[in-house]
Amino acid sequence: MSAGPWLVAVDFQRVFGDPSSEWRAPRYAAAAANAVHLAGAFGERVVFTRFVAPQRPTGAWVPYYEQFPWALQRADSPLYELTDEVAPHAARAASVTASTFGKWGPDLRAVVGDQPELVVAGVATDCCVISTVLAAADAGASVTVVADACAGSSDDNHAKALDVMALYAPLVSLTTTADLLATLASPR
Repeated sequence: MSAGPWLVAVDFQRVFGDPSSEWRAPRYAAAAANAVHLAGAFGERVVFTRFVAPQRPTGAWVPYYEQFPWALQRADSPLYELTDEVAPHAARAASVTASTFGKWGPDLRAVVGDQPELVVAGVATDCCVISTVLAAADAGASVTVVADACAGSSDDNHAKALDVMALYAPLVSLTTTADLLATLASPR
């Protein structure tokens, strides 16, 4: 595996971007636009993830899907497709699909390695992003969260999740798209 950071673009899907979705992240469009800029800078070192419902919920997922029965759709449902602005970039990237909020697991590790340097963008900051980031950091990955390339279920929840992730410094750091792109453009 070659050296350098990987961009992990978490769950840029219709279920989080569609204005009529109950799970819509209000600042989805801005986060997706920033993730597209980042994907261009990372070349082949990009992974797009997708959240999908399990075929048959078990454990605590049973009451969860009783609360959100409309989300129990097949993995190939349009609801779980990547949105139009990210799909062309995802077509050229690695992909990981999981029925869990957090995407850090064997499938993602198979792409990026066991203790990689990760740059994370995605939705929702207060759900799938934080679940992915904290698990990856706990496993020894160095994680940078691009705050303006993430969107939460609300602005307040986005800020709270960023505050929690910042508590994990130096395992987790926060940046902006502009600052990260400037760093990537600078000679090392």
